[in-house]
Amino acid sequence: MKKTQFYILFLSLLCSMTAFAQNDTVKVLDEVFLTDTKLKDFSTGQQVTVLNDSVLKKNGALLTSALNFNTNIYFKENGLGMVSSPSFRGTTASQTAVLWNGININSQFNGQTDFNTLNVGGYDNVSVRGGGGSVVYGTGAIGGTVHLNTNLDFSGKTKQDIFLQYGSYNTVDARYKVKTSEKKWRLSIAAARNSSDNDYEWPIGNRENENGQFYNNNLDLGLAYRLNKKNTLKFYSQFFDGERHFSLIRSSETKTKYTNLNTRNLLEWVIEFGDFISVSRFAHLNENYRYYASIVSEDNSFGKAKTIIGKYDLKYAASKTLEFNGVLTNTYTDGSGSGIEENTRNIFSSALLMKHRPFQKFQYELGIRKEITDNYKSPLLFSAGTNYDFTEFYSLKMNISRNFRIPTYNDLYWAGAGNLDLRPETSNQIEIGNHFKYKDFKLSLTGYYIQIDDMIRWLPSVGGLWRPRNEEKVETSGLEVLANWRKQIFPNHQMGVSGTYAYTVSKNSNTGYQLIYVPFHKATGAFTYGFKNLSIDYQLLYNGEVFTRSDNNSQYNMAAYVVSNLGFSYDFGRKNSYKIGTRVLNIFNEEYQSVENRWMPGRNFNIYLNLNF
Repeated sequence: MKKTQFYILFLSLLCSMTAFAQNDTVKVLDEVFLTDTKLKDFSTGQQVTVLNDSVLKKNGALLTSALNFNTNIYFKENGLGMVSSPSFRGTTASQTAVLWNGININSQFNGQTDFNTLNVGGYDNVSVRGGGGSVVYGTGAIGGTVHLNTNLDFSGKTKQDIFLQYGSYNTVDARYKVKTSEKKWRLSIAAARNSSDNDYEWPIGNRENENGQFYNNNLDLGLAYRLNKKNTLKFYSQFFDGERHFSLIRSSETKTKYTNLNTRNLLEWVIEFGDFISVSRFAHLNENYRYYASIVSEDNSFGKAKTIIGKYDLKYAASKTLEFNGVLTNTYTDGSGSGIEENTRNIFSSALLMKHRPFQKFQYELGIRKEITDNYKSPLLFSAGTNYDFTEFYSLKMNISRNFRIPTYNDLYWAGAGNLDLRPETSNQIEIGNHFKYKDFKLSLTGYYIQIDDMIRWLPSVGGLWRPRNEEKVETSGLEVLANWRKQIFPNHQMGVSGTYAYTVSKNSNTGYQLIYVPFHKATGAFTYGFKNLSIDYQLLYNGEVFTRSDNNSQYNMAAYVVSNLGFSYDFGRKNSYKIGTRVLNIFNEEYQSVENRWMPGRNFNIYLNLNF
């Protein structure tokens, strides 16, 4: 099919005006139980959507795929399964915070999360909140936050979920999850394995993707125990082990590989007494990586960081309409690695939050946060949000905030180049959201403006040595559209159409140029149809043209592309769900790349079996 036909199809989907992602399992926040209660309690004035387990299964095992096809976040991916970094509302990868059960897990070394090191099989849902969140979640929460949640409740039921998928390039995706509970305890165990030879053909040079194989193993545990009516203990644990061979741009290059071994543990004690809820948390995070410049040699560079977090959270309900929340956090990090002098840093922070609903249709929240450390000077952060429901059809949201990102270990301690005088990046931002709901139709239009100061960049200094400096100012503005329509049109017939759209301008204030790898336009679309036990779903992803040079030289632009996926499934279960299905990915064999010289796969296939009992 010609590209013009792609765009006609794409525009027709947008004209249907639907979104949030796929199917009715992508929900607004209030309909879903979350372990990260702050996400629900203190997101006034901001858009939050939740991708449930069934949505995550309609995409690849790694989180990049699910977010790319279901949200406004843009991803640049160095080939399938390779390093994947986000741009949320035109910001950089290190300005998107990733929270695991409420704990920030961005790398201590570069301040980012590689979304291809996150296997969706370990989570019950993934939530996405646009806009600043540093008052609640700390460093990096400038463009937005991504929340990885394990849900624990006391339903008294046992449920098992087996998902097995096999596809092109010898790709294996296996996930198993069991949840069980009794009157006093709840247990959740999830295990996942994902691997691929990843040797797809390139559309140029009669080549295939060389040295692109990878695997990753993931194990997640959640346990809750009720000591009595007022005291509950919770424990969360995650283990990730992965290895990737980095794809070659030229066949003559040396083959390399990269390994990750990360562990995360979180203990939580919840006490409810009167109008107070006390939550004490203790987290231990280990981050380890090794890079092999040649796979035939055991020589490697490495990095390891241990982070210990102590957090105390006290909520007080002054009335049914007014609540206060104080949060004290201490974060200790000990890190070292090749080229990084061993160093420690200790950060203490305090935050005060308030939420008030003076009357039924109107609520607002306020928050402040301050950090104390010897490593850098921390600004005072604030946030304020409002929500007014004018009618059942229309509501207005607004949020303003000041957010920040702290210098990373690489920025501060890289041997011979680290800069201990760095200041945190800071941002001031505002967003206004218009939300419409009519019967089975939902639509939201959100405009935002972000000003970022003291952007940290590595630049050449005297003698040609590259060092980090607080150099740039960036202004980002844009519009996000989210909509959703789903309806049972006849008995046994269900239909839904969905899509998202983002227009983003992100410019260097000094030069006036758009930041590299930030498209002006991104959109997604989806169509689902179900008849009795048969279902069909269609996905579409459009990424607009991007600049790859900081001077916006159009000679090196990355072309726009449209990618479509088509899936069929049949549920042959009666009491339980036993589903078999197949998917055709990139059905029109689009030739595309999201990073220069890093081609993505053409048309490919998979089949899957999903058992729920």
